[in-house]
Amino acid sequence: MSKSPGHRKWPDHQVREEQLQEPMEVEVEGVVVANSRDVIKVVEDKSPDRYYFPRTDVRMDRLKRSQTISECPFKGHATYYSLSLGERQIDDAGWTYEHPYDEHKALKDRIAFYDDRFPEIHIRPKG
Repeated sequence: MSKSPGHRKWPDHQVREEQLQEPMEVEVEGVVVANSRDVIKVVEDKSPDRYYFPRTDVRMDRLKRSQTISECPFKGHATYYSLSLGERQIDDAGWTYEHPYDEHKALKDRIAFYDDRFPEIHIRPKG
């Protein structure tokens, strides 16, 4: 891990992590693919809130690593996963930072999902 170039270059840009106190789940077409009491909410300027679930609380049998990689100057390089729902697949539905920058090391070994790009993905408090 190393220091984030984004935080050095844009010190006013906010990326805040918040450990949630309530259990959360990710549900896709009636299937719960993540369920955890250990979720980190990331609130970042000009971005939707994101919820990072520990891999141990995610149905990894439903995820397949894709070829997609992106880079966030604040958090690091992200690798993506497609979500398998039987015969249907949602490409690049989630991502992880395997080696996040030091400022966001709490995101290591966690997966977030795009609930804003895919209307069938629902992230909500488990109730």
